[in-house]
This record gives sequence, structure tokens and C-alpha cells, in this order.
Amino acid sequence: MSNRISEVFAKAREEKRACFVAYLCAGDPDFDTSVAACKAVIESGIDILELGVPFSDPLADGLTNQLAAQRALESGMTAERVLDLVRAVRAFSEVPIVFYTYYNLVFAQGSVGYAESAKAAGVDALLTLDLPPEEAEAHLAACADADLQTVFIVAPTTPDERLPLICKATTGFVYYVSREGVTGEQSSMSLGIASRVSAIKQHTDLPVVVGFGISTAEHVRTVAQSADGVVVGSALVNCLATNLSDRTASIAKLKEKIGSLCAESSLSG
Repeated sequence: MSNRISEVFAKAREEKRACFVAYLCAGDPDFDTSVAACKAVIESGIDILELGVPFSDPLADGLTNQLAAQRALESGMTAERVLDLVRAVRAFSEVPIVFYTYYNLVFAQGSVGYAESAKAAGVDALLTLDLPPEEAEAHLAACADADLQTVFIVAPTTPDERLPLICKATTGFVYYVSREGVTGEQSSMSLGIASRVSAIKQHTDLPVVVGFGISTAEHVRTVAQSADGVVVGSALVNCLATNLSDRTASIAKLKEKIGSLCAESSLSG
């Protein structure tokens, strides 16, 4: 079934490149700057916008994204304001939007209510980081009923025997975490990414994207050779974090960074 996510991956395949997925924390450092940041990365050529839903205990995130979530929460971001942000983005763009969230936030509202609200606002998929597929039956049903895609994570430590289960639970794309640990910029890439992507593809026809620690043009170019998509997060969040007192400067730096990285995703194929 055609949807915004499948369409951008199909388009990227035709153009012999990997999709570029940009992560930003919703509401960082404040609502208006966050909208401007989303607009900047979209206009710079990204394929998918991954919005981190601010959470007080983001266990999978490194310091950069922890601080981004803290700034967002302190600026007044709530569950409803995150949806307002999505609606603001939808006013000027049809780019696919994926929520990167923690299950506590979903559970507090209930999977049915959360999925329905997200879909109504314009969200295309939910990546619920700490919800294993073995315990996701009700959540998967709620997403299916709301016509929301699901994204599940494969880690370097994931046993091969779990891959079929993870892939079966996924309807949008599979997210391979390129290294153990938390999110954050890294100077070097993990080894074995291509072989792990290949192993995942043995169990699904869905796209496989790679994220966590990808922060340079060389990283993007390397991952784009084997994966269907490349996720960059902390390197973008840092563009905002280092210019908190000057929104114009932070948005300009964000555009410069995203432009240099997006260009590299076209080298796949």
C-alpha cells in the first residue's frame, strides 16, 4: 500500500541514493525555533523528518539529545504541543514524519488514543524505542487501526533469531542502530554495518535505515552504500545547541550542515 514513507524510499531507489532521515527534538530549544528548524532541514532536501518526543528520562539518548529534550520540556513542550508542532509542519510540507518516542509516553495516553492523535496531526509512523515486539501486540493493533506505520530497532547485539519477529512487527522501515550505547556524534564508524544490513534484509522487503553516531559526510557516504536510509541526529541538534542565543545563526548553521550531508546520500547504488 502506498504511503508517504514508501513513496520516498521508492523515489530514492529510482534516483540510486539512500533516503536522508533528519532527527530533531520537537520543541528544541523552543516551539518557534523548532518549527523554523524543521522548515530549514526540509527545504535543505531531507526525505524523512524524525521528531524526538521530549521525555524526562530518555535512556537511549546521549548527552546532546538529553539536553535537547530538557530544553524542550523547560520551554513548555507537552504531548499536545508536540502535535501542534506536527500540524505546523504539515501547513507547509508533506514530508514523512516519524515520532521517536518512549513507551511511557504512549502508555500514559493509551496506544489507541496516542496513535489516533498522532495520525490526525499528520504523523506517518511511530518508533517506540523501548517497546519490544514481543510485548507490542496491542500497540501494533492500535497503529494498524490508525493507519500508522511502525518502526522497530535492531541493535548490534540483537540475536539473529529475533530478526524475523522484529521485521514482522515493522511496517515502515527497520532501524539498525550502528553501535552499542546511546545516540551521539562519533568520529569513527562501527565495523560490520553492511553485513548486518544484509542479514536484516534476509527477513524483510522493507527498507533498512542506519542511525546512531552518524555525523560526518564520510559516515553518510559509507552507510549509503549498503542501507536504504541514513539517520543523522546529534550532529543536527548540536547546530541548535551551540547557537541558543541566536536563532538566525543556528538555522543557518543547520542548513549548512544538512546541505553538506544530504549530498553524500546520493552516492549509493
